[in-house]
Amino acid sequence: MASLPVTWVDVFASGPLSGNPVAVVHDADDLPDEALAAFARWTNLSETTFLLRPRGPGADYRVRIFTPAEELPFAGHPTLGTAHAWVEAGGVAAHEGVVVQECGVGLVEVAVTGGSADRAFRAPDLLRSGPVDAETLARAVASLRVDPEDVLRAAWIDNGPGWLGLQLRDARTVLALEPDFAAMTGLELGVIGVHDAAEADRIGADHEVRAFCPGFSVPEDPVTGSLNAGFAVWLVGEGVLPASYVVRQGTAMGRDGRVHVRRDAAGALWVGGSTRTVAAGHVDL
Repeated sequence: MASLPVTWVDVFASGPLSGNPVAVVHDADDLPDEALAAFARWTNLSETTFLLRPRGPGADYRVRIFTPAEELPFAGHPTLGTAHAWVEAGGVAAHEGVVVQECGVGLVEVAVTGGSADRAFRAPDLLRSGPVDAETLARAVASLRVDPEDVLRAAWIDNGPGWLGLQLRDARTVLALEPDFAAMTGLELGVIGVHDAAEADRIGADHEVRAFCPGFSVPEDPVTGSLNAGFAVWLVGEGVLPASYVVRQGTAMGRDGRVHVRRDAAGALWVGGSTRTVAAGHVDL
C-alpha cells in the first residue's frame, strides 16, 4: 500500500465551495490502473486526477483523468485543478508562466501567471465537430424537454468527453430545463443561453451554461471547462459569441461557478477561472 499526497481543489468558484471540486493524487506513477479507477469511484467526484512524470519532451507533467465510470482523454476543471496542485506542491514549469500538461489529447498549455484566480487553459482542438444528424438532434431536444424552436444552433463540440452543444434562446430557457436523463442515455449534452443585459450586469456573467452527462455518477456537472472550451471553439470561431465573455454555471445545482473565456491576439482561446485548495493530506492506496 502506498501513502501519497492528495490535494482537493475547488475550481471555477465565485466564492467559498461554489465551484467544481477535483481530487489530485501526486506521485502516482507506480499505481496500477485498478487503483486509479477504484479511488475515482470512491471519491465520487466528477473527476479525480493522478499526477505522473511526463513520457516525452515538452511536458512538465502527465495527468490521467478519471470519472467514477471511465478515464477521459481531457477535461477542463481537472486540468486547472491539477496545474494548481502541481505548482502549489513546488512544481517549476520549463517556461515561465505556462505549465504544459500531457494528457490523452496531447499537450495542453495552462497559464499560471499571477494568483490562483488567473489559471486558464488553452482550448484544445475538437476531436469531433460539425453538424448533428437529424435523428440525434431530435433525441437530444426531446431529452431536454425543450421546444425545438428554442434551439438556435447545434453542433458536435467534442474535445474529449464527447460533448454535443446546443445554443438555446436565452438563459431563462437554460435554467428552466428539467431533462429526461433516461432518454438522454448515451449523449453528453451541453447547453448555453444568453442573459439579458440587466441580469448579466447584476450577476457578472453574460451566459448561462449547463452540462448533462447521464453516464457519469452525477447526471449534471457543476462547472465544466471542457464544455465551455468546446462552446468557445464553435461559437467564437463562427462569430456568434464575442472574443471575451463570462459564463455562469452550476446555478441549478446550488453552485455559483464563473468561467472566463478570451481570445488572445494570436487567435488562441483561453478558458479560465479561480482555483483554490480546500483540503490536503495523504491517501493510502
